[in-house]
Amino acid sequence: MVKGIVITQLSSIEKTAIIGGTHNDPFAVLGPHRIAGRLIARAFIPGATSADAFMIDGTPAGTLHMIDPAGLLEGSLSITEPAALRYHARNAAGDWWITDPYSFGPVLGPMDDYFIGEGSHLRLFDRLGAHKIAHEGATGVHFAVWAPNAKRVSVVGLFNAWDGRRHAMRLRRDTGIWEIFVPDLGEDEPYKFEIVGADGKTLPLKADPFAFRSELRPATASVTTAPLAHEWGDADHREHWRSVDIRRQPISIYEVHPGSWQRRNDGGFLSWDEMADRLIPYAVDMGFTHVEFLPFTEHPFDPSWGYQTTGLYAPSARFGPPEGLARFVDGAHRAGLGVLLDWVPAHFPMDAHGLSHFDGTALYEHADPRKGFHPDWSTAIFNFGRREVVAYLVNNALYWAEKYHLDGLRVDAVASMLYLDYSRKADEWIPNDQGGRENWEAVKFLQRMNVELYGAHPGVMTIAEESTSWPGVSQPVHEGGLGFGFKWNMGFMHDTLRYMAREPIHRRHHHEDITFGLLYAFGENFVLPLSHDEVVHGKGSLLGKMSGDRWQKFANLRAYYALMWGYPGKKLLFMGQEFAQAAEWSEARALDWHLLQEPSHDGVRRLIGDLNQAYRSRPGLHARDCEAEGFHWLIVDDAARSVFAWERRAPGEKPVAVISNMTPIPRYDYAVTLSEGGRWREIINSDAVIYGGSGIGNGGQIDAGASGEAHITLPPLATIMLEPIRG
Repeated sequence: MVKGIVITQLSSIEKTAIIGGTHNDPFAVLGPHRIAGRLIARAFIPGATSADAFMIDGTPAGTLHMIDPAGLLEGSLSITEPAALRYHARNAAGDWWITDPYSFGPVLGPMDDYFIGEGSHLRLFDRLGAHKIAHEGATGVHFAVWAPNAKRVSVVGLFNAWDGRRHAMRLRRDTGIWEIFVPDLGEDEPYKFEIVGADGKTLPLKADPFAFRSELRPATASVTTAPLAHEWGDADHREHWRSVDIRRQPISIYEVHPGSWQRRNDGGFLSWDEMADRLIPYAVDMGFTHVEFLPFTEHPFDPSWGYQTTGLYAPSARFGPPEGLARFVDGAHRAGLGVLLDWVPAHFPMDAHGLSHFDGTALYEHADPRKGFHPDWSTAIFNFGRREVVAYLVNNALYWAEKYHLDGLRVDAVASMLYLDYSRKADEWIPNDQGGRENWEAVKFLQRMNVELYGAHPGVMTIAEESTSWPGVSQPVHEGGLGFGFKWNMGFMHDTLRYMAREPIHRRHHHEDITFGLLYAFGENFVLPLSHDEVVHGKGSLLGKMSGDRWQKFANLRAYYALMWGYPGKKLLFMGQEFAQAAEWSEARALDWHLLQEPSHDGVRRLIGDLNQAYRSRPGLHARDCEAEGFHWLIVDDAARSVFAWERRAPGEKPVAVISNMTPIPRYDYAVTLSEGGRWREIINSDAVIYGGSGIGNGGQIDAGASGEAHITLPPLATIMLEPIRG
């Protein structure tokens, strides 16, 4: 130690706390301070014996000398006011430069504290996390993280040798937010938070809950990144969806797992740019209106398919940097294709680096496992009664719509959120204050999320995966509903697939599997989902679910698809099912694209393309998907022959008749009374030769009498669609 230059008597307790990384307010000790009328500075620079201080503009500001051999320095400053400082540090082996993070003031302000405190901050993604900024004359990265019960929080990374003593953060006591500006730090730097809990124990290093980029698994660090600076060219696309009633638009969704739609020749994942080159033109050519991705937010475990995410704000590193996702979305929009994300606000995995016990307490989750632990997935359940948690999730929904221009969110596992006793035995859950099983905190969260998202981004859609009879899922919040745009029609999927699995001879006894769903088809704004959930866990493919021999399986599947595209509701089809993938889906490999070389599989693909074209081009098939006036039964009770017939209608538009024969027996001269007389064109016949069928049909058109009476040929195991020829 250099003698005769100690200017303050820093207590040994504080010295030990700074050097040992246990001080809970290092800003009170380090950096410039006025003491007894003198401006001094202290710095902790391990390895340094002295350091010359300079202002950011290069003005000399004094010299600091060692007051502890661990690297604690102190000295008088020649400047008159506290300022940001750089140090030219030295020891016997050499010298180096370092900018003092403790010489900078806070970045967050009192208005941030106010809105964060009341849970109403709607720009958290601009304030928390890691942001590359200019601050008080320097450039660097500002870090901010919520950990109200921690004794100390440090940001660590390669830039400080993962040493938690070097960048201990400032606590904003009113909000529990810890922040620090690290000057001279750039992008592409891995980092985590080192958190000391209230019990004094250091937790496993934590990834940033607001990380905008992450390392590729199995690594788990967050990564600094420049602000997304994509020049968007999708104004026309976004304006279109803002200007229409989305319920009355054709919506046909292609559900995609980005890691297994296709793979590179070496088996690796496609990048976002590679997907843009392949997936966008394919989906457009097939006639889909939207691509819906299984969660591409960061997740450590591939077999979770993304549903156990540890990085809600970070596009997964599996597919390249975040900018690639922005380019994909922009390219899709320019091609007229919307992009949706499967979003998981219900629960999160309990990986040590994630949100679980983030600051040593149950912060994002409930402490009581009867509310905070999900028995089906062994995950933690978000605490929807905590305003900071609700704000975190609401901001995430806003983030994807604003920063990446996503067209909407399909919200996963809504039923598990709504019911406190979901998948629990009688003694495994806690009733609400009224003694019921409804989770009113989750209800309020979902309502607020929808209100904020639709309010800030008109034209987006939210879709609930909700499998119960909870009322008003897709009704507006001001009418007492949850506020979703749409709800998955799980009843349609279960009933109709059960019907199609039956041998045709038995279908007459289960006619209601098709007809019953029309009793409630307009109680919500429905999406008809043939999703990934139906082709995993031993369920086989959709083709495999169909009854009969190989020919009948393909015929059944084609008939089923045509029935579904003629049924009220928006459409969703999981990847691979559009060409009748034979094998059950696996996230570990690409789809079996070679099957398209077989006419039977390519025929199904052609049918889906034609169904999408018919659905999109004919308002009768889509404009009243969510309204009872858009549907009219023609034949509801012919169970003996397993025939169904209805018309889809829209005001001022041509009706479309949908007729299904769910037996392998052709029905010739079948009597149907249509809504108007004259000639009707056969626009879809799922038994057409081009689709792999037998070619039985009506020669392209039929003639109806003046009152609409018609005699039609119904192909075996097939659905046909007819529209009137006018003028």
